Amino acid sequence: MVKRAGGALLLSVQIDRSSARPVSTQLYVILRDLILTGGFAAGERLPASRTLARELGVSRTTVIEAFDRLTAEGLIDSRVGAGTYVSRALEARRPRSPAGEAAKPEAQPARLSRAMARSVERFGERARLPSVARAFTTALPAFDAFPMAQWARLSAKHWRRNRSDVLGYGEPFGHAPLRQAIAAHLRANRGIGCDAEQIFIVAGAQQAFSLIGSVLLDPGDRVWFENPGAIGARNSLIAAGAELVPVPVDDQGLRVDEGLRRAPRFRLAFVTPSHQQPLGVVMSLERRFALLHAAERNGAWIIEDDYDGEFSFGGAPLPTLKSVDTTGLVIYVGTFSKSLFPSLRLGYLLAPPGLVGTLRSIMSKLLHGVPSFVQSVVAEFIDEGHFASHLRRMRRIYAERHDALCGAARRELGGLLDVVPSQSGLHTIGQLRAGLAEVAVADAARARDITVSPIGRYALAKTGSRGLVLGFGGIRPLEIEAGVTVLREVLEQQAQSQVRQETGQQAGQQAGQQAGQQAGQQAAQQLRQEARQPARQAARAEPAATGRWS
Repeated sequence: MVKRAGGALLLSVQIDRSSARPVSTQLYVILRDLILTGGFAAGERLPASRTLARELGVSRTTVIEAFDRLTAEGLIDSRVGAGTYVSRALEARRPRSPAGEAAKPEAQPARLSRAMARSVERFGERARLPSVARAFTTALPAFDAFPMAQWARLSAKHWRRNRSDVLGYGEPFGHAPLRQAIAAHLRANRGIGCDAEQIFIVAGAQQAFSLIGSVLLDPGDRVWFENPGAIGARNSLIAAGAELVPVPVDDQGLRVDEGLRRAPRFRLAFVTPSHQQPLGVVMSLERRFALLHAAERNGAWIIEDDYDGEFSFGGAPLPTLKSVDTTGLVIYVGTFSKSLFPSLRLGYLLAPPGLVGTLRSIMSKLLHGVPSFVQSVVAEFIDEGHFASHLRRMRRIYAERHDALCGAARRELGGLLDVVPSQSGLHTIGQLRAGLAEVAVADAARARDITVSPIGRYALAKTGSRGLVLGFGGIRPLEIEAGVTVLREVLEQQAQSQVRQETGQQAGQQAGQQAGQQAGQQAAQQLRQEARQPARQAARAEPAATGRWS
């Protein structure tokens, strides 16, 4: 940029004539950036609109439009008969750079609150959740089977309604028809007696966990947490200040006896009883009652995360924990991320009667609710019967994909990975053969464009589980079978590497033993030689001695 009496000469301004962005907008953005980054000094004169239009080869109207926007933002001042100048108010706003140095903004680490700084150090590592399914991605439903036509019709119907209904703020607790539809669905399909007043709509299960933690937990409160367990819920409760107590999981679910041994006094327990995350086991009825009794004795709350309990295909499912709760201490959390699709960011919590008033007060004063458009469409999707039809169809599809995975694993992964059959959900686990490392296998699989998650990634503390989490819900049977073939090759390569490593170690040990034996033999021989030397010396000296004294 060159300065002159008639205003700055803007030689650096480049207008992209092929861009879809209007020329006036391009010019406005360029001038704004020059002003804000110090390219123009406060009080400096800009070229006249006619002059700038001629130099840039644009119309004067275009320049005037850009100047008007800058004036509206307080970045420039126009003085009749005197020209256009950069606002002097920027002298106070814009920090001055050291003399002789160009202004270079440096990112400074943010100072966190002590509570969050401590939480960040304890968060579990959580990779970005996937958006495209491949073998064996977890957490994704079958996009290929979603009834898009019905969804599109209901969406279009929503936008044709009265504008005040469509565009205004929604209810902080959730869209009333959706709350009613969810309550009816839970009564009919999950065996939970409830009414709409107990349902609170949230932006996904993760927000429900954060809300529950912030409402019920004090810093340092002890929380039973499944080990291994759900990473997102773990991080939400850590952020609320919880001290998580890792409670082991076996084939009947959470070990209540072990929880009582480790933390007999606890404030809250987090469980996934319908399909444990990530091991996939179903909590036995005996364990469910034991957990309810332990919570009642402590006056502790229980979060039941029913993230994919809708998809039971291994026979009649056990009742939800909430459905057998007579204590009023179970908070049931559901989500539409698996039953519909994750970009909805729509979930709900079913509050016990004792929490309803508290949550109504907090949410009305703190939250504005989830977008009403999404809630309205989901409510009609449920009311018109599409949701029930979709769930029935998805159960059949997930059963087929689960069987495809187990069948392919039996044929190809014998002796390498034992895939455990599941009764529900969108994923299962595979137990690795002895010696194979979870992380090494996962890294090698990623290089071959398949996704497997080490069970250890979900662990708060060391567990006896060693294997891989395998998703099957989002991919077709042929893709599953192809993925199993690739996984077999990965596992075989890892097994061969393990054998080579063990062979090398054995060879090294044998070489060390042989070297040790040789060194021992040499040392023993040297000792024998040293022991013989005095005897030889004595033998040589004996004749001389005999001749002298005879």
